[in-house]
Amino acid sequence: MSGPMSPNRARSSSWQERLQGGRTAWSSTVTIPSPSSTHSNQILQARYWYDGQYVHNAKEDAAEVAFRTLTNSTSPGGVGGIGGLSGGNASGYSAGMSGALSPVSPSTSGPVWANPETRGPLDEYDQRVHDGRLKDDDHQRGIVQNLQDLHHMLAEYHPPKVVHPTISSLKPHSNSLLGSLFGRGPPKKLATQIPPNLPKGLYMYGDVGSGKTMLMDMFYDTLPPNITSKTRVHFHSFMQDVHHRLHIMKMEHGDDLDAILYVAADIAEKGSVLCFDEFQCTDVADAMILRRLLEALMTHGVVLVTTSNRHPTDLYKNGIQRSSFIPCINLLLTRLRVLNLDSHTDYRKIPRPPSGVYHHPLDRAATSHAEKWFRFLGDPDHDPVHAAVHTVWGRDVEVPKASGKCAWFTFEELIGRATGAADYLELCRRYGAFVVTGVPGMSYRERDLARRFITFIDAVYESHAKLVLTSAVPLYQLFMSPTEVGAALEKGRESGAVGQEVEGEGVDDTMRLMMDDLGLSMQMLKSSSIFSGDEERFAFSRALSRLSEMGGREWVERGLGLERRGGRGEKEGWERVRSRRFEDMM
Repeated sequence: MSGPMSPNRARSSSWQERLQGGRTAWSSTVTIPSPSSTHSNQILQARYWYDGQYVHNAKEDAAEVAFRTLTNSTSPGGVGGIGGLSGGNASGYSAGMSGALSPVSPSTSGPVWANPETRGPLDEYDQRVHDGRLKDDDHQRGIVQNLQDLHHMLAEYHPPKVVHPTISSLKPHSNSLLGSLFGRGPPKKLATQIPPNLPKGLYMYGDVGSGKTMLMDMFYDTLPPNITSKTRVHFHSFMQDVHHRLHIMKMEHGDDLDAILYVAADIAEKGSVLCFDEFQCTDVADAMILRRLLEALMTHGVVLVTTSNRHPTDLYKNGIQRSSFIPCINLLLTRLRVLNLDSHTDYRKIPRPPSGVYHHPLDRAATSHAEKWFRFLGDPDHDPVHAAVHTVWGRDVEVPKASGKCAWFTFEELIGRATGAADYLELCRRYGAFVVTGVPGMSYRERDLARRFITFIDAVYESHAKLVLTSAVPLYQLFMSPTEVGAALEKGRESGAVGQEVEGEGVDDTMRLMMDDLGLSMQMLKSSSIFSGDEERFAFSRALSRLSEMGGREWVERGLGLERRGGRGEKEGWERVRSRRFEDMM
């Protein structure tokens, strides 16, 4: 805060100093609205110490304890603790049922929260803007909204109990005769399934000065109270600690021990939310273990949030044995929401949404993802959101939401109805962008829906339109489930049509590769019995390939009129190109 220190604030340091002798293990930040016109809010941080050490985890209602402490009649400086802070009386303040402090009369302007435990990253951002510590920025606010979405999901999240694997289960089984005689068969396979209710974490990347550290601080400091254990660490220090733990485990139990799973359980016990600063990979030793380590942490219910200077696909570039690191990149892309912190605005000064155009699963963040892209690709300021009807061969095609050149459908509204190629071509002629929400995974039981959706994808691709999706599963699982791909993989390897499994590479990695490699995709689908013939296999393979291309940065940003690409002139030029393309198709 700027300006002279108020009497309230001057007193705050003295009561904090007095409280350091306490032995209660908790910490809280309490926002107390000040009746002073100079300072609308005073933030008093009560820090309690135990044997001289600051304790992080709160075990009781922090706001209630803070109120009880500050109003204690034995505290110096007036009738009560509040009196000591506000000139000898507690007028202007009252305690609610929860014990939080709130003003009796709304004499202050700006945001005020009665209970600090309910504050999320967006509340904290608003407070800092109001206090003049931050300038309100649409792009940064959009980033904070993603933090807020995860905050809400974590408030409802109950991580599973961490179960340590036994040392014997981490040892390779013996194939010797003596081993078989004395019952030393294969160990029971350890569960490595990531919990289905695990909230999707965040991967925030950007250049120096993009606010990574501030955003991480904001998220970490406002985690909901049900998250009773959390860890924040610089990634380099984290990996040094991991290698040290692995070394100790192998010294004690032998080099043949699979120590990663045990170390991951140890780390998971320390925090159900793990925040990394400066995620990077420059060492081959890190590259070899990161995939299994991060996946094991997620298996124990740990939510990962990290910052980095690089997009996941740029990690460990040109590193030794980089192919062994690709599964880790795939894990990051699949299990974390990737956000670009570098702001790029279009000619309207509207910032491009920080995330990619595809989002899964259908969680709380899916709604804000669709809304942000619809606002950016549409033009709600000049063309308010409305329903539209278009006629195709005498039939009406309804568009539930339209704005500017963007149309928004749910999957059921677009694909679940009796629509076909002619409808999709007419829509692509009228709109340059589509938001489709609620896309399900479509196995062989939903082949009709899948074929119709592929026809729509082809129309969008041929018209060079934009496509934003929210789906229940990753894109590479839209048309084939992991079970179906696993069966196809097994058949393909038996016949020699598909290469043998690479160590550390799973079904998900193969499915991701199918999106980027049309040849591999065709080989895989030929090994599957769920397609009726080569033509259908090719259509599904091509759809995966086209979705991959349409999700790329070049495709997404072309024709948006981003300032760094030429602004309005670039957008108008691209619209002329699309118009001529449709004339050639007629």
